[in-house]
Amino acid sequence: KIEAAFVAIGAMERFPEEVQELVKQLKSAGMAIDENNPQQILQVLMKIQMQGMPDKKSEMVKAEDALKGRSEVMKVDERHYVLKNPMKGPWPKGLKVCIFANGCFWGSEKGIWRLPGDGIFSTAVGYAGGYTPNPTYEEACSGRTGHTEAVQVVYDPEKISLVDILRWFWEAHDPTQGMGQGNDRGTQYRSALYYFDEEQKQLYESSCAAYEKALQAAGKGRGKITTEIRAAQDFPEVFFYGEDYHQQYLAKPGARPYCSAQPQEVSLPPFESWCPKGLESHAPKLPEDFWKAHGPKPHCVIRSPNEPIKWP
Repeated sequence: KIEAAFVAIGAMERFPEEVQELVKQLKSAGMAIDENNPQQILQVLMKIQMQGMPDKKSEMVKAEDALKGRSEVMKVDERHYVLKNPMKGPWPKGLKVCIFANGCFWGSEKGIWRLPGDGIFSTAVGYAGGYTPNPTYEEACSGRTGHTEAVQVVYDPEKISLVDILRWFWEAHDPTQGMGQGNDRGTQYRSALYYFDEEQKQLYESSCAAYEKALQAAGKGRGKITTEIRAAQDFPEVFFYGEDYHQQYLAKPGARPYCSAQPQEVSLPPFESWCPKGLESHAPKLPEDFWKAHGPKPHCVIRSPNEPIKWP
């Protein structure tokens, strides 16, 4: 019925009777509509139609409905644009990998590569936690791959703790926003953590519970944390590299200074208050003074230099 009205170009009488009746009801309800302006009527009808349509991008696609993807791997530069280390493995002995997602990956990646102490060896942006192999950016944004924009972090646990990375992850966004972050909406912007072993799982889950309590105590966020915490082995391949132009995007000439993350400026509680039993060796290496000086704040990554922070 509404589609039929879209082709009508003329006075009110040229619209179907059902549309004429709807316009009368809207006017009687107080909406200002010019019955002699067919373009205005069409705009109102289109708005009503859009409001009545389900938001498919906020619903996870089913595996059988996901895009097929491709076998070709995304090509990226051999070296990190800022850190100058390799972008792909095999990684030097002793290094660890973690994968997280907390909104648009441009700012997420920059916040991590800037952590001090030479503990961050390499970072890369890509698509994680979905079904489509080697998706493109456009495919991920369609909501039909199941992926979320993610960051792969390769780090030296002797120089920086996973707990330090986790603290930046939690504090750099609002993990209660469900399928989106700030102005960026859709399943491809959902908050997520993917673990490779039992220790990562315990640290993720315990820090999540602790941060949820901290947010609620501060009256911040929108309720319970919605971060997806899953095993990397749940997927044939958990992470696929994004296009080269997305890698270290905010450090490159001509980059658009954009970040829609919404840090709540609530600190992750002290590690000793939520540390899983037996994992005391993961104690943070960055002191509280660092977080007071450089902790995440709205738009901090787009206002900061590209080089890693010097500390102390």
